[in-house]
Amino acid sequence: MEIYPSFTVSERLAKLAQEAQDQAAEQFARIEANQRWNQQKMLHAFQKARVSESYFAASTGYGYGDRGRDALDEVYAAAFEAEDALVRYNFVSGTHALTVVLFGVLRPGDTVLCATGTPYDTIQGVFGLPGREEPGSLKDFGVVYEQVDLLPDGTPNYEELDREIGKDCKMVYIQRSRGYSLRPSLSVAEIERLARFAKQKAPDCIVMVDNCYGEFVEREEPTAHGADLMAGSLIKNPGGGVAPTGGYIAGRHDLVELCAYRLTTPGTGRELGCTLGHNRELYLGAFHAPYVTGEALKTAVFASALFQRLGFAVTPRPEEARADIIQAIELRTREALIAFCRGIQKASPVDAFVVPEPSPMPGYDSDVIMAAGTFTLGSSIELSADGPLREPYAVWMQGGVNYPSGQLGVLLAAEEMAT
Repeated sequence: MEIYPSFTVSERLAKLAQEAQDQAAEQFARIEANQRWNQQKMLHAFQKARVSESYFAASTGYGYGDRGRDALDEVYAAAFEAEDALVRYNFVSGTHALTVVLFGVLRPGDTVLCATGTPYDTIQGVFGLPGREEPGSLKDFGVVYEQVDLLPDGTPNYEELDREIGKDCKMVYIQRSRGYSLRPSLSVAEIERLARFAKQKAPDCIVMVDNCYGEFVEREEPTAHGADLMAGSLIKNPGGGVAPTGGYIAGRHDLVELCAYRLTTPGTGRELGCTLGHNRELYLGAFHAPYVTGEALKTAVFASALFQRLGFAVTPRPEEARADIIQAIELRTREALIAFCRGIQKASPVDAFVVPEPSPMPGYDSDVIMAAGTFTLGSSIELSADGPLREPYAVWMQGGVNYPSGQLGVLLAAEEMAT
């Protein structure tokens, strides 16, 4: 395997890299087939919404009559096969979009049941879980949180769910991605099974999916298979590496409307909100999203194949079907985790000279190390890697807007660990 001379990779590692890429060829072919399908679906969504250059114009003030803002909602709704969508640059994170959903549709006295175990660190404070009772949490507003842990193999525990889902359950909450855990991410088929099961037990419940990292990985989304709502971040998959910020909510029209009332004010909802010239970036990012997601998936599969050859436990394995763009690697030691992240940083187009160090981070209960030399701060569709400094010292790698640079990042991470 040829490597540009400015980057140092041992002959042994280059040989293993070629073997890993050869091993991944069949998986790459499946990814590229989905990539083509989803890219054509996105083109159809743009054409269905009759996107025009005039939609890229900026609006100010209240933003009344911003046609570009409204048509972008239509694009995402069509791409996600949902009744409606709410796409805004002023969602500050995926957690913010999820929070707007939770506060938009839940009321005091309602019960929300998390069907996928303890949720991701940053959302725990929103629910007000023990030890994370933040001011203004759902707990403060009288929303009852219940949880069913996953089985030891990381799959949903239907026997326990059968006991816990009552007819008065207002929401069943599903986290698609693994978060900082080693459990498998949930496929659309598994989410559909969960949704069907929940509706049998509580016909009026709202099935809500945290879809972060999962968009465009498969040919269809949870909203086409039983989910009433889903939400995510535009600096992950659906922003295509172009959107500078933002998030989305998609699903049933009536529920999306409630979320719009929470984002702005009751009665005005989605009618307000200027775009300040961000529309072009959001449209361009959406159009590129299916292709970029495929490139990130190829980077993850290559990393899985290479580090498996280097003797590390990886999840998913190279040949496994994927439900998100995240690749977890158990590096076993603190030093290896730090070295991996430093190698990823060295392959970055931005701040490649920076040396990542573990540090405390709001929303997390241990020091975290992060590598991300990205054009957009915190963008995890661009190549990045991070992990908490705790057993089993696993790293969670994601992103790579194009496979050649993503592949090089993985190689430099392995090389840094060897030095």
